[in-house]
Amino acid sequence: MLATAAQAFGLFIATNIDDIIVLSLFFGRGQGQPGTTRRILLGQYVGFIGILGTAVVVALGAQVVLPEEVLPYFGLIPLSLGLWAAWRTWRNRDEEDDEAQLEDKRVSVGTVALVTFANGGDNIGIYVPVFVSLNWPAVLAFCLVFLLLVALLVFAARWITARKPIAEALERWESILFPLVLIALGVIILVTGGAFGI
Repeated sequence: MLATAAQAFGLFIATNIDDIIVLSLFFGRGQGQPGTTRRILLGQYVGFIGILGTAVVVALGAQVVLPEEVLPYFGLIPLSLGLWAAWRTWRNRDEEDDEAQLEDKRVSVGTVALVTFANGGDNIGIYVPVFVSLNWPAVLAFCLVFLLLVALLVFAARWITARKPIAEALERWESILFPLVLIALGVIILVTGGAFGI
């Protein structure tokens, strides 16, 4: 059982380390807003449970829920969210940090969940063959380890953004970095997956 947990730990780190950047930007965006950590944690869990659920269902051999050709199109989710955030930043470029602008920066559970799920297409592609090669108690053990590590990932991102130099940089550049990272993430998912024949 210890070997299974160690394998699950390694697989989680390998497939989710990139989430620290996105989560850090969410924390930077929600800085000073009450409930930000709770919303990010919940959103990350909702999105990751979607990833795990999809991988388990496909591994079970049920009807193909998500054909492999569909996975790259999840890149449209962060791309759309990034373009929306860029438009809102541009629209509010001359305004002071008033209440409307702070509301624009509020991080929602749904946004975090969508970005997490969209960024998980490669996770699904990796988890399915691993789950197929395991017996179902081992798959359950992998899922439990993954779910425990989601909280660790979120709190690692929170710790990183709590460092004063990083927090100051995020506060200064978040309105530019947040849309850019989401747009880049969306484009990378689309291009590497061959969406639209790219």
